[in-house]
Amino acid sequence: MKKYQQGFTLIELMIVIAILGILIAIALPAYQDYTVRTKNTECLNIMAGAKLAVAETYQSIGTMPTQAEAGYDFGTSNYCADVAIATPGVITATIANNDPATGSIITLSPVTSAGNMDWVCSYDGSDAHIPSECRG
Repeated sequence: MKKYQQGFTLIELMIVIAILGILIAIALPAYQDYTVRTKNTECLNIMAGAKLAVAETYQSIGTMPTQAEAGYDFGTSNYCADVAIATPGVITATIANNDPATGSIITLSPVTSAGNMDWVCSYDGSDAHIPSECRG
């Protein structure tokens, strides 16, 4: 009577582990970029309140407001340390607890034309960490 082999051989298990190692080596850096980008996106989303305050004040008084004129007050956030409005309506967000190598400031500058207000976004970090709303 013949005995049949059951289970996997050592070489088959080593091949599976090697394939998993390669996949993890590729996925880990992409995931790290993704986590930084999502933190930056939260800060960009918090800036929406400041954008609204600048736009409404501009429509009311006809000039770009300061933070005091716009009446904007920053609330607390896990990933956004501060959001400030400077003259002429430029909104700057400082990202909290971020490695300096990944960037730490997002700036939105208003551009008005024929009654419309558009925003130009700039980020001081890597292109891989720019939120999708700031690209282009």
